[in-house]
Amino acid sequence: MKRYSIYTLILSLFCFSSCDEDFMDRYPQTSISPEEFFKTEEDLRLYVDGLLTLPDMFEYQADQSSDNMATTGAVEIKSIMTGTPNSQNITSGWDWERLRNINYFLENSPNADASQEAIQHYEGLARYYRAVFYFDKVKRYSDVPWYGQLLNPSDEELLYKGRDSRETVISGIMEDLDFAAAHVWEEVPSGTPGNWAVKAFYARVALYEGSYRKYHEELGLQGSANDLLTLARDLSEEIMDSGNFSLHQTGNPESDYKALFNSQDLSGNSEVILFNPYDLNKDKSSDINYTVFGTYEQSPSRDLVQTYLMRDGSRFTDRAGFATLLYVDEFENRDPRMSQTLVYPGWVRAPEPDAFIPILNRNFTGYFQQKGYNNTIDNIALGSLDFPVYRYAEVLLTYAEALAELGSLTQADADISVNLLRQRAGMPDLQVSQANALPDAFLTAKYPNVSGPMTGAILEVRRERRVEFALEGYRYDDLMRWSAGELLENIPEGMYFPGLGKYDMTGDGIEDIILIGKDADVPGDPEKETNSLGNMLIYYKTGTVDDNVTVYTKNGAQGGTLVTETTERSFEEPKYYYRPIPFQQVSLNPNLEQIFGWE
Repeated sequence: MKRYSIYTLILSLFCFSSCDEDFMDRYPQTSISPEEFFKTEEDLRLYVDGLLTLPDMFEYQADQSSDNMATTGAVEIKSIMTGTPNSQNITSGWDWERLRNINYFLENSPNADASQEAIQHYEGLARYYRAVFYFDKVKRYSDVPWYGQLLNPSDEELLYKGRDSRETVISGIMEDLDFAAAHVWEEVPSGTPGNWAVKAFYARVALYEGSYRKYHEELGLQGSANDLLTLARDLSEEIMDSGNFSLHQTGNPESDYKALFNSQDLSGNSEVILFNPYDLNKDKSSDINYTVFGTYEQSPSRDLVQTYLMRDGSRFTDRAGFATLLYVDEFENRDPRMSQTLVYPGWVRAPEPDAFIPILNRNFTGYFQQKGYNNTIDNIALGSLDFPVYRYAEVLLTYAEALAELGSLTQADADISVNLLRQRAGMPDLQVSQANALPDAFLTAKYPNVSGPMTGAILEVRRERRVEFALEGYRYDDLMRWSAGELLENIPEGMYFPGLGKYDMTGDGIEDIILIGKDADVPGDPEKETNSLGNMLIYYKTGTVDDNVTVYTKNGAQGGTLVTETTERSFEEPKYYYRPIPFQQVSLNPNLEQIFGWE
């Protein structure tokens, strides 16, 4: 996320909306004088509007840090697991300018000639932004200095303070969010956070920190986990009971889910609590097609594919031979969300008239991403998709997960949360007693630290989170809070091929591609074999990663899953759940000590 000075933000805001010479005259480029600026409610609004930052379309790439994706990009966690990480080569993230901008407002806003209600509303928004800022810092570093007031160069003692405890910082975050939840208005401009957005984020933080403390013994905070999980439950329940939101559905489970990620206007969507609006006509483009689709940098993993249930609610991984099913077979009778998230056999890519044939390439899985991809050639539509920041679906799953982790999820609770999502997708309901009686072995192996009589329900809620939020950027944070970092040691794999030969990739029963041996020659077009439709087969030279070929399989000519990379990964517990403070910062302030073994 880009960082700007507050002057630049406000200047950009005004240049975008109007060129007000009086405004330009009032605010020098070096600073904003509180005596000159913080006078009216309009001044407060302008400043807080300048603080607005929202997650954007690039969240559709954020799962590169998780087991949902294979990536050829230089993703930080992958570099850490495959390299020699230390405080001298991990230098990003320690940026405090935004906090100063927020605290500057909080110090000066009470002086405005405005109603107390208005002052508290804008203070609440600023404190919400501060909570977002500090939540990101806690997720990255755990213990960080808490600054609840504006610092001046003369405040040497505070400027050179050490880390405050995670408990202290989280307490500050919760106080900010509690204030914001009590004072931020419900009615706010479209595309900006209002009261319910604040509460949705508040619930997210409570769930994250409650589950983090429960599963991370190194913190020694497990005794306070349930209080936070209870708060997450209560906040979610408040949003649910408000009646202001409902899942988006028109009765079509084959498209209702996808519509959330393929809309040019989410302002009236009943599920969307907050969205980031895009409009190419206003020079704000949402076009990320080139990054999420194709063989540029990322591709969905087979492990994600195997997580989706069958359409009848049974487990895909309970099927005999599931690990050796071909691409076309994998998509048969699955949870409809799978074919609305990933490219399925028979999918047609605009403007082509025929079904898309997945492209195979070295280091990629063969699977393609639909979510975040805009299947159009209309340039205006291409760049004008809105991004859903907070969805009601998350509130429902926060409610269900908090109750499951507290050991008190009932069937009635599941019916008003998880099962609403499953029903929207045309899936059978989760039966809590059945899940607890026979936990899924596939999921149990992934999360061995989950135990107790609610194990099956916890695992199924986790499956639901992975499926519902696949490729939206949630997965990495989930793995971190569940203390499941070791899953990132597993190198993502791709489609399965039993060996050399011809394969149907569109589901029409007609072969589209042919895998040939590493020593075979790819013929010229006139000599290429054609299928029954008269189309030339697409040829791929196949071998292992040590061969000069176009497709890597685990066993070369004998087939196997597609190989994306082979560099061994190692996730060091608990060190890699955290990042070091950059070496330069520790040198400037020796009171900032490294923790969890970082140097």
